[in-house]
Amino acid sequence: MKKAIKTLIEGYSPLKQKDFRIYIGGQTISMLGTWMQATAQAWVIWTLTNSELQLGIVAMLGFIPFLLIGPFAGVWADRINRRQLLIWTQITSMILAIMFAILVQANLIQVWHIYILAVLLGIVSTLDLPAQQAFIGDLSGMENVRKAVVINSSIVQISRMIGPALAGWTIGIFGVAPAFWINGISFIAVIASLVAIKSSQVIHPHKGKPLTDFVDGLKFVRNNPIIMDLMILTSILTFFGFSIMQIMPAIATDVLHGKAEVLGFLMGASGAGALIGSTIIVPMSHKIKRVGFLCAIAVLWDGFWMVIFALSRNQYISMVCLFFSALFIPILFATTNGMIQVTAPSHMRARVLSALFIVAFGVQPFASLFIGYVAHLIGSADAVLLNGVLMVLGAIILLLLRTELRTWEAKVPAEKRAVQQ
Repeated sequence: MKKAIKTLIEGYSPLKQKDFRIYIGGQTISMLGTWMQATAQAWVIWTLTNSELQLGIVAMLGFIPFLLIGPFAGVWADRINRRQLLIWTQITSMILAIMFAILVQANLIQVWHIYILAVLLGIVSTLDLPAQQAFIGDLSGMENVRKAVVINSSIVQISRMIGPALAGWTIGIFGVAPAFWINGISFIAVIASLVAIKSSQVIHPHKGKPLTDFVDGLKFVRNNPIIMDLMILTSILTFFGFSIMQIMPAIATDVLHGKAEVLGFLMGASGAGALIGSTIIVPMSHKIKRVGFLCAIAVLWDGFWMVIFALSRNQYISMVCLFFSALFIPILFATTNGMIQVTAPSHMRARVLSALFIVAFGVQPFASLFIGYVAHLIGSADAVLLNGVLMVLGAIILLLLRTELRTWEAKVPAEKRAVQQ
C-alpha cells in the first residue's frame, strides 16, 4: 500500500517546477470553459436542426483542418517559439468564443455560423495541439515528461468531467449564451500564464521545406514499430469511440428522453472515468511490463462498454457505462504521447506529435460523417452499437496480427537517459 501511495505521489513531481505549475493552473481554467462551449455548441446544433447528420457534419468540419494543415503544424511548432504561438492561438480562440456568444445572446445564430466557427476552431486546434504537447516537454524536461503528460491529461479529464456538467446546468437555468461567455473569459487565465513564464525551448535553425520536414517525421514513425502500433490503436479508438460523442445530444433527448442537463452529465461521466484513469490507473500501470498489450486491452474494454451503453435506456446506467468505458483510455494516450516525447529528437518532437494528432483527429471528419449518417439511417443507439462492435473487432484483429504489440515493453532509450542526467 505504501509503495502504491509513493508511486502516486511521485507521479506529480513535475508540479515542483514553478513554470509548469503556472501553466497547468491557467490551462485548467481555460479547459473548463472549452468543455462548456463544446457541450453548448452541440446543444445549439441539435436544437436548431434536430438532425444527427448535422451533428456529424459540424464535427467533420472541425476536424478537416487536421488533414489539410496538420502535416505542417508540427513543423512550424519546431521552427518557431512555441510559447508565442500558443499565446496567439489562445487569443484567437477567445475572440471566436466571444463572437459566438454575441450571436447566441442576440438570437442571431444560424447553422452556417456554426459551420464557419467549427472550421476556424479546427484551424486553431491544429496549430495549438502539437505546440502545446511539445511545450509541456519544454517545461518539465525529458526526465519528467511522461509524468507531465499524465498531469496534463488529468487536467483535460477534470475539465471534461466538470465542464459539460456545468454547461448542462447553466443552459438549463440561464440559457446557452453564458456558456460561451464563460469560455471566452476563461482564456484570460491561460494567456496570462503563458505571458508569465519563459520557455526553455531550443530553436534549431531549419533550411528544409516544411513538407520535407513533415515527411521526415513520418519516416521516424514508420521506422519505430512501437509508435506505429500505438497510432493504429489510437485511430481505431478515435474513429469508433470518440465519434459517438458527436451524436450525444440525440442520445440524451431521443433515447434517454432527457434535456441539456442529461447531455452534460453523460459527457461528464465519461470525463470522470478518464480522470480516474489518468490520476490512478495510469500511474499504477507503469508497473506492468507489457504496455502494448495493455493499450490494446484498453481499446477492447472501451468497445465492450460502448455496446452496453447502446443497449441502455436508463440515464443512470448510461452514465455508468460511459464512466467505465473511459477508465483505461488514458493509458493509450499517455503511453503514445510519452513514447514520442522520449524517443523523438527535440527538434522533431512537435512534428512527430503532429503525426499522432493527424492519425487521432484526421480520421474524425470521416468518423463524424459516418456516425452521423448511420445514426440518421438506423437511429443513434444502433449507430453506437455498431461502432462498439467494430472497435472490439479492430482491437482483437490487431492483437492477433501484431506479435510485437503483445510483447514489447516501454523503455526510455539509453541516449535519452544520458541527456536527462
